[in-house]
Amino acid sequence: MMTLMHDLIAAIGADAVSNDPAVLAVMSNDVYRGSGVPALIVRPTSVADLQAAARICCSAGVAMVPRGGGASYTDGYLFDAGGHVLFDTGALDSIEIDVDNAVVTVGAGATWAKLKDALAVHGLRTPFWGPFSGLAATVGGSVSQNTLSHGSGTYGISAQSVLSLDVVLASGDLLKTGASTATRFYGPDLTGLFTGDCGALGIKATIRLPLIAIRPRFEAVSFAFDSFAACHAGVSRAQREGLDDSHFGLDLALSQGQIARQDGVAAKLKIARDLFAKAPNAFVGVKQLIRMAVAGDAAMRAGEYMGHFIVEGVDATDTTARAARLRAVIAPHGREIANSVPSFVRALPFAPLTNILGPSGERWVPIHGVLQQDAVVPFHDALKAFYETRKAEMERLGIWSGTMFSPAGSSGFLYEVALYWPDDRTDYHRHTLTPDHVAGLKPYPENAEARAYTHQLKAEIIALYQQFGAAHFQIGRAYPYRDRLDPQARALLLGIKAALDPKGLMNPGALGL
Repeated sequence: MMTLMHDLIAAIGADAVSNDPAVLAVMSNDVYRGSGVPALIVRPTSVADLQAAARICCSAGVAMVPRGGGASYTDGYLFDAGGHVLFDTGALDSIEIDVDNAVVTVGAGATWAKLKDALAVHGLRTPFWGPFSGLAATVGGSVSQNTLSHGSGTYGISAQSVLSLDVVLASGDLLKTGASTATRFYGPDLTGLFTGDCGALGIKATIRLPLIAIRPRFEAVSFAFDSFAACHAGVSRAQREGLDDSHFGLDLALSQGQIARQDGVAAKLKIARDLFAKAPNAFVGVKQLIRMAVAGDAAMRAGEYMGHFIVEGVDATDTTARAARLRAVIAPHGREIANSVPSFVRALPFAPLTNILGPSGERWVPIHGVLQQDAVVPFHDALKAFYETRKAEMERLGIWSGTMFSPAGSSGFLYEVALYWPDDRTDYHRHTLTPDHVAGLKPYPENAEARAYTHQLKAEIIALYQQFGAAHFQIGRAYPYRDRLDPQARALLLGIKAALDPKGLMNPGALGL
C-alpha cells in the first residue's frame, strides 16, 4: 500500500492523498453506519488527476469507491472489506454557465447550494435543483444515487435534468455519454446508464444540465388529513395536475419531531429575513410573516398527516390560478392549514444537516420505496400491522418511527420511513455537526442491542417494500436491484459492467454487482 500511496502522490500531489487515521475514520461512515476503513483517500482537483489516480489504482488491482457529499445512508460509498481507495470528488466543483445555450457544466463535487447561488445571478436555475441536503449533497452524488425534492413536482428526479456526463472509468479512460450538447436524446440514451448507478460503472467527473428561468412568484399551500388514505387520495390527484414545483408530506411524529426542531429562534429570524427579501413587495412580505406568527407551531400538529406544496408562477395571476386549482383538487380529501412549513422550506431550501440525528439526538436511518399508486395504501396498512407485532420490543429499546412522502412523477409515490434509536454518535456525526449543536442534544451511551434491532427492522421493512413491488433511489448496497431484473436485462447489465470494469474494481457490490 505504501507503493500505491507513493505512486499516487507522485501523480497528483501530496495534498490530494491522505492516510490520516482521523480522516479515514470519518470517511468510513455514512449517515447511518460505519464499514470497512479505506486504505487511502484521494481528493483530485482536476479531471486529469482523477483519471491518473484511477489508472494507478487499476494497475495495482485496488478497489475504487467514489464519494460525493457524504449524505448517503445506503452503504453507497461503504465497502465492508476495507483496504480500498476512496475517491472524494468534493474538489471537482467548477461551474461553467452558458447563458446563450441554456446549459451549465458542473463538476461532480459542486454542491446544489453552490450551483443555485451561481445561477441565481443570471435569473436561472436547473429544472431539478437539489435535495433538502443540498448544502452538502453534490451534483455528482445526486446523479449517481438518484434523488428528488426541489423541482420534482414539475420536473421529476435528478436524472431527468441531466443532458450528458463525463465519467472516469476504472481504467482511467474518460467516457463522454452525449453526442450532442443540445439534447440528451440523440440515439440510445447512454447518459441514462450512469444515472442511478451508485458509482458501480464509473466516477462522475462532469455533468451538463439544462437551464430555465426562475419563476419569480410563489405561493405556499398546506393541507392536513385525518387518515393516510385521505392523504394519499389528495396528494396523488395533485401529482397528476403537475401544478407545484415541489411538495412533500409528513406524518404527525415526523412533523413534531424532526421538522419542528429546526424551528428555533435563529431559524425563525432567518426565515423572516428571507421571506421578507423574497416577497414581491413589503406588504406581501409582512402579511406572510404575520400568518406564520399567528400559526406558530400549530401547523405541525394540525393532522395525522400533512401535505405541503410550493407553487411557482411567472406572475401573481399565474401563481394564484395554479394554487387555486391545487386547492380545488385537494380540498375534498383534507382541510387547508397554515402554510408555515412550506414557507420555511422555500426560505431555507437547504437546511443545515442537523437532521442526521433525531430531535433528541437519536441515531437515524431512512428507508424508502417508490410504489405504484394502487399499492400505496395497502403498503401503509401492512407497515402499520408490521409495527404492531414489534411494538413491545421497539418501546423497550426506545426505537420510534416517522413517515415522509414525496411525488415521483404522476405514477410513483415515494413513501419514506425514518427509524430512530438511542445510541452513541459516530465519527461522521461528530465531524459533520457543530459542537454547539451537539452540546444541546441528549448524549447516549453505546447501544449495540438497539442498533442491531434497528438494522433488523430496516431489512424487514425493505423486504416488505419488495412484496409490494417498490422501486428505490439511492440503491447502494442496501436495496435489491440486480436480482429484480429479468434474465435478459440482468445479462445486459452484467455485460456492461464487464465491458467498463473488467477487473471488478469500481465500487464492488453496489447495485449487487
